[in-house]
Amino acid sequence: MTDVPPPGSPREDSEQHTPPVPGEGAPEDAYGVAVDATEVFVGHRELLFSIVYNMLGSVADTEDVLQEAWLAWSARAGAAGTAEAGPIEHPRAYLVRIAVNKALARQAVISRRRETYVGPWLPEPLPTTLADGPRAPEDGGEAVDRAESVSMALLVVLETLTPLERAVFVLHEVFGYAHTETAEILGRRPSAVRQLAHRAREHVQARRPRYQADPRLRQQVTERFAAAVYDGDLQALLRLLAPDVTLWADGGGKAVAAGLRPLHGRDRVARLLTTRGPDLAPRLDIRFQQVNGGPSAVLLIAGSPFAVLVLDLDPDGETVRGIYFVTNPDKLSRLDPAADQA
Repeated sequence: MTDVPPPGSPREDSEQHTPPVPGEGAPEDAYGVAVDATEVFVGHRELLFSIVYNMLGSVADTEDVLQEAWLAWSARAGAAGTAEAGPIEHPRAYLVRIAVNKALARQAVISRRRETYVGPWLPEPLPTTLADGPRAPEDGGEAVDRAESVSMALLVVLETLTPLERAVFVLHEVFGYAHTETAEILGRRPSAVRQLAHRAREHVQARRPRYQADPRLRQQVTERFAAAVYDGDLQALLRLLAPDVTLWADGGGKAVAAGLRPLHGRDRVARLLTTRGPDLAPRLDIRFQQVNGGPSAVLLIAGSPFAVLVLDLDPDGETVRGIYFVTNPDKLSRLDPAADQA
């Protein structure tokens, strides 16, 4: 695999040289790992986090995978240049391969956990900005691409792919890796990777066309939606919802939710929201924040996150076709109540 950074990912100064080998002038940290090896890992951590999060949809599992990747990397970096192991010629490629394969192995744990999960499962909300990533984008178009790459709606669709299909889609469609590079990462033949990519792309496009509503419009619709629910304004809500709107409410059996299955249809969704919304309204503080690359409403009770509301708009940008409502407290613990509003 060539060590060429894919589109939208950072180029690190640490890639300009081969890290010194311990015992040959490289200082070591408290764990006996060469400091340059630590710096290389830290320099790539945000890229690794983005790839793994897009593969798993869980911040907690992503952090666990990165910890496993660090342990594997530190052991290999410590042995680099010895008789048993040669030098690491392309640290970035090596780190991505470790992280991706450990994320695939993690899927078995996640699948077992999902079997006993109560109600619909949604990805863990990830606070972002429109220019999410280690560096600001060069233009507005890149901001849209990055927002889409981590959007709640796209992550929900990716949940329906097989783990390998999802890995191929994330690496190729989101991070721009060539099929030959992806094949090396996954230990598969390029022809097999192309087939996986074709199936994944067709599956995603059938369920989620590649478009992104204007962020300002999404912000306005989110504000109008929150106000209609807060006030119990049924007519205003009906005007905002698409006829085939779907509501996913993820409480994980630990918090209030809209039921054990997604709720479909404008009338049913609107009546449920306008019935329950006003009961909670007096206790709620609503803050608008960037989550998963787009505007969202973070609902607070007594200063603590109670729920995250993310909307998915129709291609016309005027009506809501998907409502993602996360109340599971385990998925809200990383939200900063004091974060700047969108």
